[in-house]
Amino acid sequence: MSDHSRSASFSVADYLNTPDRAAEYLNAAMEDGDERVLLTALRNVVRASVGMTSLAKKSGLARESIYRMLSEDGNPRLSSLIDILHALDLDLAIKPRNRAA
Repeated sequence: MSDHSRSASFSVADYLNTPDRAAEYLNAAMEDGDERVLLTALRNVVRASVGMTSLAKKSGLARESIYRMLSEDGNPRLSSLIDILHALDLDLAIKPRNRAA
């Protein structure tokens, strides 16, 4: 018996089409606590929105450097991360951690 049903392919880029959605996605990645998850999420946002070449032009960073920074083993400087976020029309924010009452 063969199964003829097919599922639609999933692309995270289909859901990252606004800065608000991108911000929610990146915040969720931050909550994970694993920097590789954040870098992957940021890479997904870049691909879904502006692309690496356009990001390089908007941020003033070299495209090759962006690829390295956003790789699984990447380790971007804070200033570079902020440049990338600003090029995506996003900001980095700090908030208090939830505390038990």
